[in-house]
Amino acid sequence: MAENIPLEINLHQQSAYITIKYENDSYDLTAEYLRVHSPSAEVKGHAPGQEKLQVGKENVSIEKITPVGNYAIQIFFDDGHSSGIYSWDYLYELGSSYNDKWHSYLKKLEEAGYKRNEQ
Repeated sequence: MAENIPLEINLHQQSAYITIKYENDSYDLTAEYLRVHSPSAEVKGHAPGQEKLQVGKENVSIEKITPVGNYAIQIFFDDGHSSGIYSWDYLYELGSSYNDKWHSYLKKLEEAGYKRNEQ
């Protein structure tokens, strides 16, 4: 059973991010961050070591969010990606570990020779 159930999830479509509110925490997560950390097999692979680095996602937006039972959300991105199911615990992990995960992603992009196109 999920331990970190959000009280509220708000989509800021024009600004391309979501706000997730918990009893004692609140996180703003960009569409790009959520897209490149999608829990889908397309991103994570089917086993450890099969992860695929996501590039070119700087301008991705969120079209909609739908609930999945009482345990997760599904995010529909404007690049057609929608197969990731973001559990409550995974969303909390993404929020609480944002700095480490984001810097790790940026480092992987740099190592791959990819330069982000920042707006």
